[in-house]
Amino acid sequence: MKGIFSSIIAGIFISLQGVFNSRMSEEISGWHTTAIVHLVGFTLSIIIYLIARDGRAEGFREVPYFYLLGGMLGVVIVFGEMTAINLLGMSFAIATILIAQLLCAFVIDTKGLFGMFKHKMSFQKVFGVAMMLVGVIIFKW
Repeated sequence: MKGIFSSIIAGIFISLQGVFNSRMSEEISGWHTTAIVHLVGFTLSIIIYLIARDGRAEGFREVPYFYLLGGMLGVVIVFGEMTAINLLGMSFAIATILIAQLLCAFVIDTKGLFGMFKHKMSFQKVFGVAMMLVGVIIFKW
């Protein structure tokens, strides 16, 4: 239940962030907005970390170096999302992003990439992904 609740909150916040970032980028620029978003997020993360003090610093040495690229991916995500929203509109941009996200997650799950637990591909899963894709196509046209 906690996972579902977290997913719902994340989904709502992704949509809100997209709107806020898109509107801000109209006034300043996409790269200025991306920098501000990450600076504010970094500041909040540091404050929360200083309060929570969770995790263990020595674990940092055990993290594979390419996982540190997650921050760089965040820059591409923020910039790409606000550009898509500005060009496609909120609903179609988010629907397209979610389909791309679902397809990528499906490949990661079925192949067990990046140390994730490998899940079997099934007809139901493939059919569900196909239905979502068809739904986005119908939604657009």
